This record gives sequence, structure tokens and C-alpha cells, in this order.
Amino acid sequence: MKDHQELISQLLKLSTEQINSETTDIDELSSLEIVKKINNEDKKVALVIEGALPQISEAAEIYAGTLRNMGRVFYIGAGTSGRLGVLDAAECPPTFGTDPEQIIGLISGGYESLVLSSEGAEDKQQDAVIDLQTKNLDKNDFVIGIAASVRTPYTRAGLDYAHEIGCKTAFIICNKSDMIPDSIDVVIPLPVGPEVITGSTRMKSGTAQKMALNMISTTAMVLLGKTYGNLMVDLLARSEKLKARSLGILIDLLQVDYSEAEELLQSAEGLVKTAIIMFKRQCTKDDALKLLDENDGFIKKIL
Repeated sequence: MKDHQELISQLLKLSTEQINSETTDIDELSSLEIVKKINNEDKKVALVIEGALPQISEAAEIYAGTLRNMGRVFYIGAGTSGRLGVLDAAECPPTFGTDPEQIIGLISGGYESLVLSSEGAEDKQQDAVIDLQTKNLDKNDFVIGIAASVRTPYTRAGLDYAHEIGCKTAFIICNKSDMIPDSIDVVIPLPVGPEVITGSTRMKSGTAQKMALNMISTTAMVLLGKTYGNLMVDLLARSEKLKARSLGILIDLLQVDYSEAEELLQSAEGLVKTAIIMFKRQCTKDDALKLLDENDGFIKKIL
């Protein structure tokens, strides 16, 4: 049997593995009292995020620069951390019109681990290298590792390989640690402290990671001109809801009626940003696309 004494020692040093003194009586409480305890702990997460805003903004700038230069962004993680990365990657195309091959989420154990936990997969370091090699990772890409515990072998191996290739790297962690290599370009520390249920990092740690990922990708998209004000004008209308949202943006922004908005959106082949330029500049779709290209996709630079 494998000796786990060293691993136990490592885990005991992590704040997320400590016993939370505020919740030791949780199994004696009513359901309302339990959710109040959880809510009180969750309130602490936003303040932890606030402390990491400089690092989060730095990662967002690298993210934007990577996409601007035709590189790709990879999220890599295991368990909850991996699922959150895959989730953020999956939501960028419908929200911001990005190419699915531009922002990619990798999770230890692959697709099956998204729907059924495969905890042992996180220990397979070589799998991370294989997964990145399969995607032809190159020096123009940006790799964001996500690991609450800092030590996750799959994630760490992926970051090490990315550094060897020459990629920019970032690491989102939920513990303070001396285990982080100097090779990481941006370390984003989110020390949320002991979890409500000891070691259950799907809770505060997962919430903090999701908030950070939302901030990084959304900030990058704003920097890339994917919004007009706070409107998601680069969304892809691939569902009835998103088509309705697209039409609603045109109706409100351009002060046109429904039929005019529908005709304009159809002329722009479903591209809201293009439709706005076509209307505002009274030009063709091709001319609108050219203007957007010349102005890095920023509507306000054109108008």
C-alpha cells in the first residue's frame, strides 16, 4: 500500500483542509440554520476576490492580447476546478461570438469527468501533457491552471509543460503556498479559508474560482470590443432566446420597430454588431465588416 504520510502532511498545511470553527455544529442544526451558516461563509468570498483584483486584471490583459494575436486560451484543471474552466470556455462562444477553438477547457479524465467524478484522474501528470499536445499547444497560447489545493498533479504538469513550450501561464489557487514555481507568469491567490464542510472545495473555493474566471474572460472580451456599452453585441443568435435578445438590443439601441430590427438582423446575417454599423452608417454588410476590422471591432471607434 502506498505511504500517504507526505500527502497528509501537505494537505494539513492547506487552509481549505482545516476545520472551520464556525460550522463544527452543522450536523445539529435545522435546515434554515445550516443555510445561514453557508451563506455567512459565502459572504467572505467577494472580499477575497477583491484582494486579487490586480492579478485578475493582469490575467485578463494577457487573455485579450492572446486572442488579439490569434493565440488560444486554455483552462486546465481537475474535478470542480476543471469543470469550472470547461464551463467558462463553453459560455464564451454564445455570449461573445468567439470561435470554440479559441478558448478551450481541459479537465483530467476528459469528457466523462464532466458528468461523473473521476478523482483518480487528477494524479495522472502525463495526461495533462498529452491533452495539451493533442491540441498542438504552442508558444502563442495562454494556459490558465485552476487548482484549489495548489498541488493537483494534472494541473501542475500542464502548467509546467506550457512553460516549457514558451506559453504565458496563470494559476488560480485557493491557498497560500510555497509550492508555486517561479515560472508562473500570474498567480491569482484566492485564500477563502476553511470550507463549511472540511476539504469540500466545491464550495467557497469553487465560488471564488468561478468569480475569478468570469472576471478574467468578461474583462478580456470588453477589452476586445465584444460589447457596446454593456450590451453583448457579439452574441451568436443560435437559440430563440438569443435571437430575441439580439432583436431586443437593436430595437432599444436603434429605436426601430420589430419588423425593422428583424429585417436588419437578417441583412447582417444574424450579426448584431454588424447590424448596428449598417444602420448607423447606412452602409452594406461588407462595408460594416470592413469598418469593424479597421477599428479592431470597437463600435464606438466607428461612431
